[in-house]
Amino acid sequence: MSKKLQVMKFGGTSVGDAVCIRRSSTIVANAAKQFSVAVVVSAMSGVTNRLIDAAHHAKRGDRQAGRAIADALRRQHFEALASLVTTEAARVPVERRVDEILAEGSRLYEGTALLRELTPRTLDAISSLGERLCAPVFSAALSQMGVASSAIEATELIVTDAFHGGADPQTDPTRQNSQARLGPLLQQGQVPIVTGFIGATPDGVLTTLGRGGSDYSATILGAALDADEIIIWTDVEGVLTADPRLVSEARTIPEISYREAAELAYFGAKVLHPKTLRPVLPAAIPVWIRNSFAPEKLGTKITRAGT
Repeated sequence: MSKKLQVMKFGGTSVGDAVCIRRSSTIVANAAKQFSVAVVVSAMSGVTNRLIDAAHHAKRGDRQAGRAIADALRRQHFEALASLVTTEAARVPVERRVDEILAEGSRLYEGTALLRELTPRTLDAISSLGERLCAPVFSAALSQMGVASSAIEATELIVTDAFHGGADPQTDPTRQNSQARLGPLLQQGQVPIVTGFIGATPDGVLTTLGRGGSDYSATILGAALDADEIIIWTDVEGVLTADPRLVSEARTIPEISYREAAELAYFGAKVLHPKTLRPVLPAAIPVWIRNSFAPEKLGTKITRAGT
C-alpha cells in the first residue's frame, strides 16, 4: 500500500448516539485524506449490556424480552441513521440490514425462551448484535461525508478457537482472511468498518473475544494488515497516572511501554483490554489511546521501549 495504514477503533461512548457517530466519522474522514484507514467499532453505548440482560430474561421463559429489546434497538439505530443520512435511498439498504440482524436476534431470544436454556454459543450470538448493528450505521455516516466505505463483519476476518465468551485468535488464517478481504478495499481508497469484539471458528461459528474485546479486535487486525499505527479512540485522554474519578490531579502519560500498559490493564485499568497488546508485540506497532471527544489532544503512545 502506498499510503500509511491506520487502524482506528471507536468504543461504545464514541459511537453512543448520532452526535458521537458524526464526530467519530469526521475524525475518520479527516484521517482518510492522508492515510489508508480501517475502522473497528463497538456497539452503541450500553447496548451489549441490554442484550445480555434480555437474554437472561429469556432464559427464565420471558418471551417478551427479545421483542422488547429488538423494538428498542430498531428505534435507536433508525433514529441515529435518520439524523446522519439525509437521503432515503441511502438509508433504505441500511435499515433493511438492521432489520435482518434484529430478526436473527429475535429468533435467538425466542429459542432461548422456549428451551429456557442459554448456551455460551447462543450468548455469543446475542452479544454480537450490537456491533453488527453499529457498523452499517457508521459506514453510512461516513459515506454521507463523501468517503467510500463498507461495513464488514469480523466473522469473515478473525479466525478463533471455539471457546465461547473469550476466544483466542489464530494468527495465520486471520492474516490471510484480512489481507484478502480488506486489502482490495483499502487499495481502492475505501474505509472498511469492521465489527469489533467478534470472530468465528474455522467452521464459521460466531465467537466473541470477551467483554471489551473491540480493542483486541483492532490490534489483531492491525497486526494482520501490517498497520503503521493503531489508534484506540475512547472517552479519556490516554493512559492516566491514576483513576481520575479518585485522584483529581491525575494527568496523561505521553508515552508508555507495552509492558507497563499491559501490566496496568492486567491489574484493572479500564482503558485497555488485558489482551490488547499481544498481537502488536512482534512487529512493534505503536498503539495510541486518544479521546474522540477531544481529538486535538495527542493522548498516550504505547511503544516497545516507552520512555
